[in-house]
Amino acid sequence: MAAGPGGKVALTNVRVLDGRTLSAPRTVVVDNGVIGVSALGARTIDGRGAALLPGFVDAHVHLTDLDTLAALAGHGVTTGLDMACFPPSLVSSLRNRRGLTDIRSAGTPAVAPGSLQSQLPAFPPSGVVDGPDEALRFVGQRVAEGSDYVKIILDVPGLSTDTAKALTVAAHAFGKAVMAHAAYAATVAEALDAGVDMVHHVPLDTALDQAAAARYAARGTVAVPTLTMMEGFGVLGIPGLSYAAAESSVAALHRAGVRILAGTDANLTPGIPVQPAYGLGLHHELELLVAAGLSTAEALTAATSGPARSFGLSDRGVIRPRYRADLVLVDGDPLADITATRAIRRIWVGGVEYPPA
Repeated sequence: MAAGPGGKVALTNVRVLDGRTLSAPRTVVVDNGVIGVSALGARTIDGRGAALLPGFVDAHVHLTDLDTLAALAGHGVTTGLDMACFPPSLVSSLRNRRGLTDIRSAGTPAVAPGSLQSQLPAFPPSGVVDGPDEALRFVGQRVAEGSDYVKIILDVPGLSTDTAKALTVAAHAFGKAVMAHAAYAATVAEALDAGVDMVHHVPLDTALDQAAAARYAARGTVAVPTLTMMEGFGVLGIPGLSYAAAESSVAALHRAGVRILAGTDANLTPGIPVQPAYGLGLHHELELLVAAGLSTAEALTAATSGPARSFGLSDRGVIRPRYRADLVLVDGDPLADITATRAIRRIWVGGVEYPPA
């Protein structure tokens, strides 16, 4: 069944997602791991009018082992953007696994001394940043370890504003984008003050208003709301936290024209009370984004070409010749009903067919 590098498959009679529309039935060729241009000599698979989508990108996961990659792949998530994984040897072991979800990773995040994150099992001491003067040391270590971007944890209490700014400046000096964890209105403001590139999560305490959303838009800051995770925390009954604040925040960001990406915060971290499912959670995230005000086309963009552009992954996110053959064939029309993304018929990861979960 596999159509890996060296294999050639012509998917006939498929309706291809191209931004905001599905094409008339056409043929897409998988050739040596990429989208090909000629069906000559290809094995034929009749798509029978199904919708062919680019492989999904989850813009916020926490990887632990090959099983997490398999769970992502089985639900059509062909790229996983990891936001904390250590030690570096574990990250390296998950990279470039033929036929499994392709990854990028922040490696070890920057946390404040005494923070909850710093007390997680096996958290590397090098991730603890005690002030602005340690920013260059932290970023240099992450770059040396191969981190694709830099993650900073802004919490209450947490890293100081000056430290967050110093980490951002140091990361940008190394050519690395900065991801900020910020789940409160105050820490979102701190992230924007620091000049980070992306804010992960949205407030559960106080909804972002249009002025805050306008700050994102003015700075070009990208939002990764992780509504699946926010929904989970919203039902725990923690005083002062509400999923309604998170959903309203996404609506405000959307009205302001902020780029919004789909991320789930899928994790198996001990002690974390909410653990969204790998792969399956991404489909729920799309549904929550639509409920918060995104169109179905915008939600699909948030899980395909949007993260590809935001993370500089210029070889994926759309179905075009010479792009990675990351493909998901689904029954139904996800532009008419976003839940159709769950009706997966076939999956290709870098040209290798993977069985749906």
